[in-house]
Amino acid sequence: MVKVGLISLGCAKNLIDSEIMAGHLQQAGMGLTNEPGEADVLIVNTCSFIDMAKRESIGAIHEAVDGRQEDGRRARQKIIVAGCLSQRFSSELPGLMPEVDAFIGLDQITSVAPVINGLLARDGAGVNGSAAGPENLVTRQPRYIPDYDTPRFRLTPRHSAYVKIAEGCNHPCSFCIIPKIRGRHRSRTQDSVVREVRQLVAEGCREVNLISQDTTYFGMDRWQDGRPNPRSPVDSTRGESLASLLRELDQIEGDFWIRILYTHPAHWSDELIETIAASRKVARYVDIPLQHISDPMLKAMRRETDGAYIRDLIARMRAGIPGLAVRTTFIVGFPGETEDDFEELLDFIREARFERAGVFEYSQEEGTRAAKMEAEQVNSRTRKRRWSQATEELQQLGEGFNETLTGRRLRVLVDEPGQARTEMDAPEIDGSVLVDPALPVGEFAEVEIADWHGYDLVAKR
Repeated sequence: MVKVGLISLGCAKNLIDSEIMAGHLQQAGMGLTNEPGEADVLIVNTCSFIDMAKRESIGAIHEAVDGRQEDGRRARQKIIVAGCLSQRFSSELPGLMPEVDAFIGLDQITSVAPVINGLLARDGAGVNGSAAGPENLVTRQPRYIPDYDTPRFRLTPRHSAYVKIAEGCNHPCSFCIIPKIRGRHRSRTQDSVVREVRQLVAEGCREVNLISQDTTYFGMDRWQDGRPNPRSPVDSTRGESLASLLRELDQIEGDFWIRILYTHPAHWSDELIETIAASRKVARYVDIPLQHISDPMLKAMRRETDGAYIRDLIARMRAGIPGLAVRTTFIVGFPGETEDDFEELLDFIREARFERAGVFEYSQEEGTRAAKMEAEQVNSRTRKRRWSQATEELQQLGEGFNETLTGRRLRVLVDEPGQARTEMDAPEIDGSVLVDPALPVGEFAEVEIADWHGYDLVAKR
């Protein structure tokens, strides 16, 4: 049996790509191993969203190549580089990394088994088995989207799963390279998503996390009249939408949470707010990256919204969905950001009092509009200072919110012995609740919060 090692880097969207590759490998009769020394083939599924992610991906590839050279058992091992780094730098990488055996992109994740069979059968010399250099199988402009019956081997715990409802992105954000990597937005059908979620729940899943580059754009790419105006209400009678999908998912029998991640402020509507408020299963938690609040910054970032719209939207969400926890992210040090822009952001953070939030330093990414704003680039020292200030504000708000939870009874989902999460905490992103180790893993429990430490809560035993 061919044994394959799989290293998955990056976000949950990339994790699903890894799960799909793993599912197709199993379907082809190949085995998965966690030991690099036992692998006939090692796949590195990479991320390249920002510079830090690129460095991590390149480091993982070099580690794989060095490990093969140093471990005699791995002399004939094949190395495949997959994912966003391959897709983004498809023409450059083969020349920069000749030790790699093959590069595959986002459209090749379902054909990874035939790629492996071809590599193993290929004649050649050298540790990478090829005298001609790496195979570059990456195709431009990805078009693939998964379906409900796509072979998939889940790498998450049995009780929690990610469901990718769409792929790609149509937004013109000037700092982001994702549309050039993953292509135009393409939604799955509502029926396909509902079928997948129904099967997951039947298998014992207690948390379904809906993801895509923009979950709020779900279905709208197929509307006859094109893209909706962000200032006008979304009406699902025009076609499938996130609101219509949530109503269908809410009808599935079983005890489970539906969590919405990666929403965009431009496509929220009163209909979506009302749908969440009326739902029995949608978690009172919304992930909505806002990036900034200053009008000059939002315009330069090409975020398709302004500060007044964002303030009004957050107010409508909180008024319409009682008990809502809002998670957001911000970027500091974007080209042209002034001290006034940054102070306005700090004031907004204090005013909005987000329950969950994070902040990133701007990363100058080649191929983006923002990278070309050379004269307006903010120096590294200023970016780091602003990041530190904003992070401190957000940390104080997070701790203050946790303090208000002391003495309350909350429903939690137990992830592992002694550790759980509330519906206000997404997996791998937010905090956790320290609970009685005797509580059954993968099930809901009701606990009383006795204390808190930083971002984490402590339940009464």
